[in-house]
Amino acid sequence: MSFDDALNKAAATVPECVAAGYVDVASGMLLSLRTVDSHPRQVVDLLAAATADMFNGPNVSMIERLFKKARGLEDDGFHYFQEIIVNSDNLIHVFIRGKLNPEYVAVFVCRRTANLGMALTKARLAMPTLEAAF
Repeated sequence: MSFDDALNKAAATVPECVAAGYVDVASGMLLSLRTVDSHPRQVVDLLAAATADMFNGPNVSMIERLFKKARGLEDDGFHYFQEIIVNSDNLIHVFIRGKLNPEYVAVFVCRRTANLGMALTKARLAMPTLEAAF
C-alpha cells in the first residue's frame, strides 16, 4: 500500500477527520497531506513548522533535558512528549509521534463534534500502518 493510500485510509477511520498529515519534525517539512478542503500553501507550510516547534522546539527540548537530568538519565535522544492534543474553537488537532521513527509525527484534524476519545484511539490504531507504509 502506498503511503498516500495509508494516510487516506487512516483519515477515513478517524471520526470526523477533515485533514491528516505526516510531518518530519527534524526538518519541519510536510511529507504528506490529505484534506477535505483546500488551504493556502502558507497555512499548510506553517502547520508543519508549528508541529516541529511543538515536538522539537527549544523550550520543549530543554524541558526534556531537564527531566532526564532530574531523573539521572542520560540524554539519549528519547522524547517524553509522544502525543499532543489541541482543541480550538471548531477543531480537535491530534498529533502523534511515531514509534519507529520519532522524528515523524502524524497529524489528524477533526471537527470539534467528534468524540475526542474515539478520535485519539483511532489515530493511535492508524500509526503502525502509517509507519509501515512510509
